[in-house]
Amino acid sequence: MSMSAFSDTVLAWYDKHGRKHLPWQQNISPYRVWVSEIMLQQTQVTTVIPYFERFMHSFPTVEALASASQDDVLHHWTGLGYYARGRNLHKCAQMVVNEHQGVFPISVEGLSALPGIGRSTAGAIASISMGVQAPILDGNVKRVLTRFYAVEGWPGTTAVEKKLWEVATNLTPDHSHQQYTQAMMDLGATLCTRSKPACGVCPLQPNCEGYATGKPTQFPNSKPKKDKPSKATVLIVLENSNGEMLLRQRPQTGIWGGLWSFPELTDQADLPAWLQKEVGHDKVTQETLKPFRHTFSHYHLDITPVRLTLKAPMTVVRESKDHWYNLNAPSKIGLAAPVKALLTSFAMDQS
Repeated sequence: MSMSAFSDTVLAWYDKHGRKHLPWQQNISPYRVWVSEIMLQQTQVTTVIPYFERFMHSFPTVEALASASQDDVLHHWTGLGYYARGRNLHKCAQMVVNEHQGVFPISVEGLSALPGIGRSTAGAIASISMGVQAPILDGNVKRVLTRFYAVEGWPGTTAVEKKLWEVATNLTPDHSHQQYTQAMMDLGATLCTRSKPACGVCPLQPNCEGYATGKPTQFPNSKPKKDKPSKATVLIVLENSNGEMLLRQRPQTGIWGGLWSFPELTDQADLPAWLQKEVGHDKVTQETLKPFRHTFSHYHLDITPVRLTLKAPMTVVRESKDHWYNLNAPSKIGLAAPVKALLTSFAMDQS
C-alpha cells in the first residue's frame, strides 16, 4: 500500500466512522486541544470527558488558567493522576500569557519549547487547531503503525521510536491535517485496541502485516517485565476537636508534587516522637486503620493510616504549609488520590 493510499483509506474511514462529537472537538482552539491532549495522556477518553468539561467551565481561557492558583488547578486535576501534567499545564499557561501574549506558537518547534508539551502533543495541537502538517505518535498511533508494519521491538526504545517517527512523518498527508490526526487516534482507540482489535472491520486490515501473522496483538512488543519494588508509609490522620483533619502540602517535586496529603512517617514506632515535636503533647486517641496499597507506574506503596484525635489543643505553632480540612466544607485544593479516598470514606462515615 502506498503512503497516499494509506492516508486516503484512513481519511475515508474517519469520514464515515470517526468520532466527531467529543467535547474538545467542539469550538476547536489551540487552548482546548492542548488541555484535552494533556489530559488524555495515560488516561482514557471516558475518564477525561467530565474532567475536561469542569476544567473548561472554571478556566475557559488560557488567561483564566494562568491567573488561577496552583491549588485550584490541582483541585480540578485531583483523580486524574500523573500530577506533573497539572503543574506543567499551569506553568505553560503562565508562559503563554507572559511570553507569548496569550497566543500559542504556530509551529511544532515553538509548542515543544513550552513546559509539558512533547513532540507528539505539539503535533496534535498544531495539526488539529492550526491546520499545520505535523505527525503525531501517541500510544494509539504507535499501536496502529507497529501492527500495520509488524515492527519488532518495544516502542519505548530509542531505535524503535525513531523508526516510528520516520514512518508517521512519511504517512502524514499534505492535506486534511486535522481529520487525519483525529483519524489515526480514533483508529487506535476504537478499532486497533490493545487486547481485542476489531480487525474484521478495520480499513487497513487487507494490507496489515501484523494481521497477516495471525497474531496482531503481539504488536507492539511488550515492555520487558520488571518487578515493581514495594515501599511502605504511615499516613497520620490527625483530627482536632472541630472534626478537622491536618493536611500538609508536599514539595513541588517528587510524588504528589504540590498536592496536599496527611503527614507521613516511615515507621509507626516513630509516632510518639512525632507527636511531641509536631503537636506538643501525646494526648490523643489512636486507631490504626486497615492498610491498603496504592500503585504508581514504577512501584507499589503500602499505606497504613493511623487516625489520631486530639484530646487537648495543639501547643506547637503550625507551619504555613499546613491546612485543617473540614469534611463538611471541603477546601478546593489538590489532593493525593489515597488522601482523597480516605477523606471521602470519613465523610461517608459521618453521614
